Amino acid sequence: MLVAFSVAPAAAIDESGSVATAVAAAIKVVRASGLPHRTDAMFTTIEGSWDEVMEVVKAATEAVAAHSPRVSLVLKADYRPGFSGELTAKLDRLDQALGD
Repeated sequence: MLVAFSVAPAAAIDESGSVATAVAAAIKVVRASGLPHRTDAMFTTIEGSWDEVMEVVKAATEAVAAHSPRVSLVLKADYRPGFSGELTAKLDRLDQALGD
């Protein structure tokens, strides 16, 4: 299963409007999970079983909640039993289709 998610305080936590400290707390949870993952400017994608992935999403959300009383979570999942390594395999197939 692949889950792309974005978690952040629902309101800025400092006068600059930055939410970087709270988001960093969430990313530390993802990295400590040991699951394959990739973070970009908008989302973090993690791969694992349903239970593994949802446990990490919950813990990351709770890490942000330690910085803010209200948290926004956006989640998109690709549930495809029997497949693994899709974090990179999906991109490899796309590159092949593009002829790269």
